[in-house]
Amino acid sequence: MANRLDFTLEPGDQETLARLSGPLDAHLRLIENRLGVAVHNRGPRFNLTGPSAAVDAAGALIHDLHRMAQEEPVSLEQVHTALQDAHVEALTDTDAQTPDPVLRLKRAAIRGRGPRQSRYIAGIGRNDLTFGIGPAGTGKTFLAVAAAVAALEQDRVQRLVLVRPAVEAGERLGFLPGDLAQKIDPYLRPMYDALYELMGFDQTARLMERQVIEVAPLAYMRGRTLNESFIILDEAQNTTVEQMKMFLTRIGFGSTAVVNGDVTQVDLPRGQKSGLQHAIRILEGVEGVGIHHFRGEDVVRHPLVQRIVQAYDLHEEDSGHDA
Repeated sequence: MANRLDFTLEPGDQETLARLSGPLDAHLRLIENRLGVAVHNRGPRFNLTGPSAAVDAAGALIHDLHRMAQEEPVSLEQVHTALQDAHVEALTDTDAQTPDPVLRLKRAAIRGRGPRQSRYIAGIGRNDLTFGIGPAGTGKTFLAVAAAVAALEQDRVQRLVLVRPAVEAGERLGFLPGDLAQKIDPYLRPMYDALYELMGFDQTARLMERQVIEVAPLAYMRGRTLNESFIILDEAQNTTVEQMKMFLTRIGFGSTAVVNGDVTQVDLPRGQKSGLQHAIRILEGVEGVGIHHFRGEDVVRHPLVQRIVQAYDLHEEDSGHDA
């Protein structure tokens, strides 16, 4: 059952409230997503609903940010830090008690299909780093892109960075025609398709031209630090351990990262360890990291695809993964 908290902030002048709320209420939306509460306000009058501990934490956090806003502008980085200090993960371990999360985009409202997708969406909202592990067709990439678009449209991040390793079924870029952009584009097509569906072709093209949306091969991430960005690494099973470590250490202040892959479809040279498998093993239980596993029954494509995935899973179990 949801709890409710009402309060009025004083002083309630417009400048202080604007500093508290952030551009287009980005600070309040971040608090909602990370703490799993609903925040409504009319001027200085606030109404919070959600699990009791999370509502109390959100109320205390808003009061703290309000005191800060009376002195100086509040940055998204400061809100992130305050949420970390509030021990968000301990307060949000209440998935069964909270309603299914919704990604509200300008063109659509996206909900999870089934409990694992819903937990995945909620995990992206409250963790700085989220792993989605499972077979093709389970919605990992689409939902990650939807969460990224929602964050961009709500001004919670300044740009989207969509990344993929350039390895596929033993092929190498040198065998493909064209310049580097033309070589890498086919590997990034699933993320392009999701962007076109969620934002439209024209809007996606405009944002890419302005470099608000950046689509790049994994090698381009070396040496960079990405602040206030939503970063998605797709097909991450085809990263090496060194590449995965390099990617994960690119995450800067105010950024969210999602790493997706299928550990049964590794195309790396024989004997080379997958960075995705290594990362989920060593990062299990690390604060700020969420790991979500999908199964064959979560496939949301044609029913035959679901049955094919389940048949392969069963065969690998029976043969000791030596298919």
